[in-house]
Amino acid sequence: MKQLAKYSGEAYALLRIMTGLMFSFHGAQKILGILSDFQPAIGSQMWFGGIIELVGGLLVMVGLQTRWAAFLASGTMAVAYFQFHWKLQLGSHFFPAINEGELAVIYCFVFLSIACHGGGKWSLDKS
Repeated sequence: MKQLAKYSGEAYALLRIMTGLMFSFHGAQKILGILSDFQPAIGSQMWFGGIIELVGGLLVMVGLQTRWAAFLASGTMAVAYFQFHWKLQLGSHFFPAINEGELAVIYCFVFLSIACHGGGKWSLDKS
């Protein structure tokens, strides 16, 4: 619908803000134990992933160093999918619906798009 095109900047900003907010919550669960009983060992790969989720998500949400934060978050989610969901297994386990990796795949590509577009409206970046 052509009428919605004039709001594309605002819609993109809302996508960036909400994606960053939700991603940072995953990190808050891992690092701060918010609404979770699980906390990874400090210095473990999962702990570093939680730091990237928490800090990277907050940076993307406010639009500060957006491209770098989103690129790092995208890569983190690619690793999460390959290492923790797919595990390079043959057969149906490749598919995100089977290996429960849909969220990792979606985050990976949304963050890749944000890395390409930058902060946009309502961001602290000047891009």
